[in-house]
Amino acid sequence: MILKTKTQKYLGIVALIIGLFILIVFAVGFGAVQIPWRSVVRIMLDGVFGRTSIDEHTRFIVLNLRIPRILMAVMVGMLLSLVGTSYQAVFKNPMADPYLLGTSSGAALGATLALLVPQLQVFGYFGVTVFAFLGAITTTLIVYFLAKSGNQISTVSLLLSGIIMSSFLSAIISLLMIFHHEEIAMIYNWTLGSFNGASWSGLKLAVPILGIGNFVMSFWAKDLNVLLLGDAQAYSLGIDAQNVKRKILILSSILAAVAVSMSGIIGFVGLIVPHFFRMIVGPDHRYLLIYATLGGGVFLLLCDTIARSLLSNAEIPVGVVTAILGAPFFMILLYRTKQGKE
Repeated sequence: MILKTKTQKYLGIVALIIGLFILIVFAVGFGAVQIPWRSVVRIMLDGVFGRTSIDEHTRFIVLNLRIPRILMAVMVGMLLSLVGTSYQAVFKNPMADPYLLGTSSGAALGATLALLVPQLQVFGYFGVTVFAFLGAITTTLIVYFLAKSGNQISTVSLLLSGIIMSSFLSAIISLLMIFHHEEIAMIYNWTLGSFNGASWSGLKLAVPILGIGNFVMSFWAKDLNVLLLGDAQAYSLGIDAQNVKRKILILSSILAAVAVSMSGIIGFVGLIVPHFFRMIVGPDHRYLLIYATLGGGVFLLLCDTIARSLLSNAEIPVGVVTAILGAPFFMILLYRTKQGKE
């Protein structure tokens, strides 16, 4: 643990917020059309004061294409990291992550069905989110009961259960791609993760969901700390561990569903970020939840900026970038767990 005192931890939060805002400004300038950061700042200030000091074409790129996408990447990163942090406390397992547990695949299947079935399309974006939630919570519960042995959930059982469900759900999504070949590009983008379709309307749902989810999860921070001690210790302190777990799993599944409905399947964010900040601020969820949420936004924004800027004539799916960064981290973590260092 690097930040030990309350003052250091609060200053770290302020530094993360400032760093995120600076990164957003610079990220807006990257892409097929390079835009100087000074122009980005002027356009943002123009929006606040109702002025027009930059040409309309550049304004359109910044306000209608870049900023919605960047904010969407930040929101999804925050959601996935928040879910990963809560999963690791509930399962008392360092490998718990919405991608590895199959939660993201379940949400993706539910969202895909909502997009493909004509009778469900009348509900619009709300229907996509609802079916993504149903897929996410169902998958999470199945993995939970498959991996549970008595009151323990081993790393091996959790990973195997998650792999089984992810493989099964991915196979179903592949079948849907075969039978609905006219929508194959849309489904394919879901499986790799992308912010291409980001818009201001999509953010209207993400912002309140993230705000409410973060507030409620922070309210349960002390309960998450107690869960790390075990169910017996929780009961001795007057906390109904099973009830707390159910509530957290339901909320986490809602957050994961919203994230997947906006971006598709993006892996390893909920694994990497919580572990990194656990090394910085320790396991206390009163601070860890805040750090992981902000850090998730920073991490996924960096990954998306790399994804859309690395190649001049093409865009790499952001899920590919997170997988390239996350897979080595996952292997190191698995090795450390095997050696009993976690």
